[in-house]
Amino acid sequence: MRETGSTTDSDFSLSSRRSIQRIIACYFLATFGASTLVLPQLHGAERVEFHFEDMVIPIPIDELNIWNRDLNAENNDEELKTSSELGYWLNLLGFNSRGALSNFLEAPFIKDESMTRQLLRSWAGRKLLDEISDLIVIDDDKTGVKLFNTLESLLEDQEQVSLLDLLQSLPAEVIHFDLDGWLKVISSWKNELSLQQKFLKDLNAFSSNNSLLESKESVQNELKESLNEIVRVPVGHRSKELEVEIWRPLARSSSRENWIVFMPGLGGDQSHFRWLARSLSHQGWEVVVIDHPGSNSEAMSSFMEGRNPVPGGAEVFPYRLADLSAVLDLKEKELLDVKGEKVVLMGHSLGSLISFLASGATPQNRLLDRCNKALDDLSITNLSRLLQCQIVDLSLEEQKEISSLAAIVGINSFGKLLWPDSLSAEINVPILLTGGTFDLITPAISEQLGLLLSTKSNKFSRALIIEGASHFSPIRIADQKVDVRQNDLYQISDALVGFHPLSVQSLLAREIARFLDNLERGESLPVSTNVTRNGLKFHLLDRNSIIKILD
Repeated sequence: MRETGSTTDSDFSLSSRRSIQRIIACYFLATFGASTLVLPQLHGAERVEFHFEDMVIPIPIDELNIWNRDLNAENNDEELKTSSELGYWLNLLGFNSRGALSNFLEAPFIKDESMTRQLLRSWAGRKLLDEISDLIVIDDDKTGVKLFNTLESLLEDQEQVSLLDLLQSLPAEVIHFDLDGWLKVISSWKNELSLQQKFLKDLNAFSSNNSLLESKESVQNELKESLNEIVRVPVGHRSKELEVEIWRPLARSSSRENWIVFMPGLGGDQSHFRWLARSLSHQGWEVVVIDHPGSNSEAMSSFMEGRNPVPGGAEVFPYRLADLSAVLDLKEKELLDVKGEKVVLMGHSLGSLISFLASGATPQNRLLDRCNKALDDLSITNLSRLLQCQIVDLSLEEQKEISSLAAIVGINSFGKLLWPDSLSAEINVPILLTGGTFDLITPAISEQLGLLLSTKSNKFSRALIIEGASHFSPIRIADQKVDVRQNDLYQISDALVGFHPLSVQSLLAREIARFLDNLERGESLPVSTNVTRNGLKFHLLDRNSIIKILD
């Protein structure tokens, strides 16, 4: 073992120590799961070694257990005494009281053993294992097999597992934590957050000579009642009929030349977007909302209950593309009672990506290299990268040209890894992409603005960025008007939903309708920045303004 050397608290900042604690905790949260092998007997690790620069910080596991077990016999707020070697190292790592140490060791990082196993059997789980095994090594094993076999054995006997449970059970002499590697991950995450903060600052500083103008024909004055029905249609690629929900204006007319196909995101549900379908049908458009078996809310619920793998594997893409193709074919053959000559593809998150792929956009070359670089440092704040990179192992069939395609509307879209360069997507239809400044799953600066730049220049194309909106803001949860969420799959906290989700949804409905209305009248929406309506600030940008902001 290398000499530890002498180091003071000042050499290792408090924020860095706290960040390391969080990262270690996040690691265990992210990597709960199990492999297929089972150990016949568990023999606990002897010590944990934290590797930092030229130091090795050794902490014996049995001493950790003794300190934690004797906690109740002493004052919980007693400062750890640096006179003992263990107290010195724990203090250096940021645990300044026995209570803090106890909470860290005993907090369950696995709370649902069924979902745990399904997650790590997924592509995303395996990818996390590959990357994490380079940073946490058990003896000389960099495969992660010992870690997940131990978790499997623990979960046979208990539903929840704490960090101390795991450390005491790992069949190893030494567990090595590469803190240098973790700090690189922290640095990468901080860099992403800094880019988001800079983008917001630049966005607010950007000035436009144009002010927000009302449409000559106000869509809000064209409200009509609407009807909706569930229609089940046979499709060749599925064993069961495909379910679509059709929204029609009560007074059907030919005033709208376009009709709309809407696709929810991964784990999404038709009910989550009825607010938008209803609003657009009120404005005269006919809307078809597709339910995608295998990647819908039912599939997500099955995963959360531990009955099936996490939805979102590579098989999702061809099935969703086939679902969309089947709906378009039925309309073309006049077997679907929907009025409109041209189609607008619309979707949330993954549903938006499917719109891009269906339009004929093929991923730019060297996707594997981009994915290896993007995922190598575990910087998965942008979680859409995990979905994009599954396309590496997928041979997507060439998509039939949609001759009637009028536009694409993407809500919280992503695809920057697929089309990283300007004009690389080769899509030449009007596009509206919407996003929020609280969205770290599909960050606006890369996934919406960057994605719009990958398409061909079009005078109608716009990006709508709403300050304070998140990836989940567009999802209508149960009855948000009275905040009744307990019966909905998405138990989303306010921190994830962002500010005023109902206001965000209202703004989205209005601006999407304005975009579609102007499109049919051959008029582009004016560029507008720093506009406030109903307590929300938003920005409507074209290609040139995006280039100036990102420059």
